[in-house]
Amino acid sequence: MLAIVRRTTVLCAFAVTVVPLALGSDHAFVEEAQARLTALEEKFAGLAEATPAEKYTYRPGEGVRSTSEVFLHIAGANYFVARAFGTAPPEGLDLRGLQTSTTDKQEIISTMKKSFDHLRDAIGSVGAGDAEKAMRLFGSDTTTRGALWGAMNHLSEHLGQSIAYARVNGATPPWSE
Repeated sequence: MLAIVRRTTVLCAFAVTVVPLALGSDHAFVEEAQARLTALEEKFAGLAEATPAEKYTYRPGEGVRSTSEVFLHIAGANYFVARAFGTAPPEGLDLRGLQTSTTDKQEIISTMKKSFDHLRDAIGSVGAGDAEKAMRLFGSDTTTRGALWGAMNHLSEHLGQSIAYARVNGATPPWSE
């Protein structure tokens, strides 16, 4: 009888401590992605604000994206990735032409912020059990978790590019002042 009580106690303790952790960790990847997205958005917004408007047409070489094109490329990618999670871009948005649609600093900042909000909402719609769900993104087979990881990597690569553009043009990233 004592052995049954001990086993029952151990199983209950396991259920009370481990099961909630396992269930919570299944959705933790979404919360982590949203936190990373927010951090990236803050850095992009800071760089966009710190970069002088006249430097938005800066292009480091022929055939390379300008400052405005990089920021708008990020916005377009955010809308594209959101579509992979089942959230369509806003009606009438021309994703193909977005990257070269404007060089106006305030319009670009607004467009980027809207795209980050859009992607955040799309990520928020990902279900707790979807981490290992198979999907395709950028022509490759992956999982939902892998797609989120890839999206954050893509944003991070362009953040580095944007930091270099800002520094070359005399703008200091606000978080490093």
